[in-house]
Amino acid sequence: MEALLCSSPSPSFIITRRSSTIAFKVLSWNSLYSGSNNSRLYHPILLLKRSGAEQMYRNRMFSQPIWRRSKIFIDKQSFLVIQNGLAFLPRKFITSLRKTVKHSEIFKSTVPNIFVRSCIGLMLVMAVNTAVVKAPSFALSEENLLFLEAWRTIDRAYIDKTFNGQSWFRYREDALRNEPMNTRQETYAAIKKMIATLDDPFTRFLEPEKFKSLRSGTQNALTGVGLSIGYPTGKNESTPGLVVISASPGGPANRAGISSGDIILQIDNTTTENMGIYDAAERLQGPEGSGVELTVLRGSETRQLPLIREKVSLNPVKSRICKLPTGGDDAPQIGYIKLSSFNQNASGAVREAIEALRKNNVNAFVLDLRDNSGGLFPEGVEIAKIWLDKGVIVYICDSRGVRDIYDTDGSNVVAASEPLAVLVNKGTASASEILAGALKDNKRAQLFGEPTYGKGKIQSVFQLSDGSGLAVTVARYETPAHNDIDKVGVIPDHPLPASFPKDDESFCNCLQNPAAACHLNQVELFSK
Repeated sequence: MEALLCSSPSPSFIITRRSSTIAFKVLSWNSLYSGSNNSRLYHPILLLKRSGAEQMYRNRMFSQPIWRRSKIFIDKQSFLVIQNGLAFLPRKFITSLRKTVKHSEIFKSTVPNIFVRSCIGLMLVMAVNTAVVKAPSFALSEENLLFLEAWRTIDRAYIDKTFNGQSWFRYREDALRNEPMNTRQETYAAIKKMIATLDDPFTRFLEPEKFKSLRSGTQNALTGVGLSIGYPTGKNESTPGLVVISASPGGPANRAGISSGDIILQIDNTTTENMGIYDAAERLQGPEGSGVELTVLRGSETRQLPLIREKVSLNPVKSRICKLPTGGDDAPQIGYIKLSSFNQNASGAVREAIEALRKNNVNAFVLDLRDNSGGLFPEGVEIAKIWLDKGVIVYICDSRGVRDIYDTDGSNVVAASEPLAVLVNKGTASASEILAGALKDNKRAQLFGEPTYGKGKIQSVFQLSDGSGLAVTVARYETPAHNDIDKVGVIPDHPLPASFPKDDESFCNCLQNPAAACHLNQVELFSK
């Protein structure tokens, strides 16, 4: 005797003989014939009290080949409700079977056998799947909902819609089934594990305190040692450790002699070889007055530097007037503007500096972006509008190409006509690279220095409902000339003398003293 389906936990059909009850596996359709007038179809529960049910339906079912029962036989499988491995058969299922038997001969005469067999096989698979899908789903806890909030944020915003070559929906379902989320810390761990599958060092999860610290770092002040760090690039790419992008002027690291290009090998005797930049940043920050020891490599020299954390002011702009020695009272005057970061006050501070310098008859500007590791993307765009009367500032791209264009029509311009030179170095990164690229490609300014850091990815920060946050890579950018500068940087027009200083007072001396090794005359500085 042969039967249609195997036993539970899938929906099951059981063939009952007078002497025994046997469950059989699926066989090919060619063998699905019933050889006995006593074979019948039962639900497993009915077999527990088979005397009444067996007498009721004996000799009234399945004396015909099973494949002849038409599609109604299969369609009714969708009414099965799976619970604890058992399949309950509604009354209308039995009624439909009777109607099917009655009309089976007509159906057989009008439809080819092979077509019927194929359709029944396909519908059988669909019916079983439908029954499983209709099983009751588990209730979502508060921790599950927080995880789903993080998953949905990345799903909507992340630049790579292949999600590093994985099924993002499948990951969500697997995580909800398998990842422990009974406490908030377990949920945070599950979110971090999910983000790790993207293999993107700039997309990360921020617990509430870290998220609060990040926001304060783009506003007023930050407690730490005054370092901006990144991953080694270019010739240092294979160097183990983390590279110093910039050291805040006057901060603990700057006073200790740390500068851009130095390699941090250890933080408090913990190697940075496989340490993420955000883990390192967390270790560098801490309570005001507390200590941290850095192992720093410069060239072949390694130094141990104990530092004391303090509140580092993030005043983004310094400015001064550099008066050239020739021409007396009518001598040309150059306005020097040092922009150290792109916090929420940056564009307003640059605007104020330009207006203040103009009142002192400044007729040319130098914008110093050296060791500016970036910050808020919108501030970089707004500062570009200060200097440009028209043109594209930056192209925003995703995996499919350009998706947005930031440009200017001149409505926010402040200084579009005065000569402008821009200073950059390997510590110039992120938003400052956007600004430098826009000024160069629109031929608004000449760039002096060395290739910039090369961070061509843009992150947006999203706050979650419990106060934690996500920094998500949402796009890459291209300069107005469609240059992708990621891991390449913006290439300057001219180098600076090797001894060219970074502080504003020494900068003025290099312009005023023709005998200085760092001297640049006005013609060289503003030539195009």
